Amino acid sequence: MTVTVRNKTRTPLVVPPSVRRRAGHKNGEDLEFRVSGGVITIVPKLPAADGEYTAEERRRIDRGINQSLKEHRAGKSAGPFATAGEFLDDLHRESGRLGAKKTSRARK
Repeated sequence: MTVTVRNKTRTPLVVPPSVRRRAGHKNGEDLEFRVSGGVITIVPKLPAADGEYTAEERRRIDRGINQSLKEHRAGKSAGPFATAGEFLDDLHRESGRLGAKKTSRARK
């Protein structure tokens, strides 16, 4: 798609609505302008990754990842499965084992 607009000194440069729609830019969205070698690139401004998680949240996430890696190395993983049926068979087999580990309590 090619659209030509005239760059005038007194009016701001306007990106036509059809171009914004085609690029996927939404109304109210923050845009970032990058300039390099006479070319202006307009991209959506992404939220900063800083402060995405607190230090405690990051530690909990890291502990969970490390625990998962430890279990994987110990062979506590399943798959890959060639079909959904294989996955479901394995899922039912494993859930049966989990149920078998429970001890029954004496009823009054």
